[in-house]
Amino acid sequence: SGPTRKMPPSASAMDFFQLFVPDNMLKNMVVQTNLYARKFQERFGSDGAWADVTLAEMKAFLGYMVSTSISHCESVLSIWSGGFYSNRGLAGVMSQARFEKILKYFHVVAFRSSQAAHGLYKVQPFLDALQSSFDTAFRPSQTQVLHEPLIDEDPVFIATCTERELRKRKKRKFSLWVRQCSSTGFIIQIYVHLKEGVGPDGLDALKNKPQLHGAVARNLCRNAAGKNYIVFTGPSITSLALFEEFEKQGLSRGERREPGSAPESGAGRGSGGVASAQTMRGGLLWEQITPGPSWDLLGTRAEGVIIKRRSGEVPCPLAVEAFAAHLSYICRYDDKYSKYFISHKPNKTWQQVFWFAVSIAVNNAYILYKLSDAYHVQRYSRAQFGERLVRELLGLEDASPTP
Repeated sequence: SGPTRKMPPSASAMDFFQLFVPDNMLKNMVVQTNLYARKFQERFGSDGAWADVTLAEMKAFLGYMVSTSISHCESVLSIWSGGFYSNRGLAGVMSQARFEKILKYFHVVAFRSSQAAHGLYKVQPFLDALQSSFDTAFRPSQTQVLHEPLIDEDPVFIATCTERELRKRKKRKFSLWVRQCSSTGFIIQIYVHLKEGVGPDGLDALKNKPQLHGAVARNLCRNAAGKNYIVFTGPSITSLALFEEFEKQGLSRGERREPGSAPESGAGRGSGGVASAQTMRGGLLWEQITPGPSWDLLGTRAEGVIIKRRSGEVPCPLAVEAFAAHLSYICRYDDKYSKYFISHKPNKTWQQVFWFAVSIAVNNAYILYKLSDAYHVQRYSRAQFGERLVRELLGLEDASPTP
């Protein structure tokens, strides 16, 4: 697994980010934002303080948002305040008033086209473009994991929340699932499920979890057939119905075993932290997608440890031990990277999805950077990489220094 093209040792944070969010994508946001501002003012009266946004401003706008993934301030506007999160160095690039104007009109898709019926039409072209850039920039390893990344819903965090904060947090109207390369943590595919609405994918149709998880897994494995991947799923997403569904599509053959939950002596659900994440996801079920020669090479048919349960002993195939190792990797990934999600919390669902997707793009950019020659030149940590990217987006650093 790894990057599909070689980046020069002089490549900057911006160069890696622009593998996923290139200028043409940003120029499109400029056009759509200006269109929306024009339409808005035709309808609600002209806005003397507005001037069309430029590409440089759009980059700076994105830079300010990305900066909240490093500082975790409650509001992006605190950059201009005199408080703890204020940042004179960044604040000088654009006035707060100008930033707020761009925020007011910001759009990826300004108008609904006749065929765009679903709720994510304002961000779908961006998600599609991102997906295709993830596909071309990276070759995943054979083993992958389907899961819901921790979007600031860490149990420790929830325990310290006030009632008011918890009420505010319940507002998220979508769940975000990913297929992730288990050897690098690179997120290969994103699937966003809207929790409201009618129709075959709406909440009404998916009152029961297995159906939702089936939809999630089908979407996340759409382009996995014939690639000889082994895709691990946690207990929440695996069901007999889903396994049968995969078999119908010719995606999944081979034995399916259910070794049950993790050893009962292990850390329980309530203990918080990583141990509970591992054991919680430890009710281990697994799917093998298009088994090939690797099926036997991996020893997946062989018996591994025995898990003791009240109902007797359950032999546990080695695949499950492999799965546990991959999940511990995912837990490490969550610890390492999910805290770098943009902390700006807009009310509109499409905007929330957009900023999550941008956060994932930045994490993926860092993973590619770590796998490249550029890492041996600079060795930035994830936070340093984020800070560099912000400065480059704001035009405070030259993005690509010529060697």
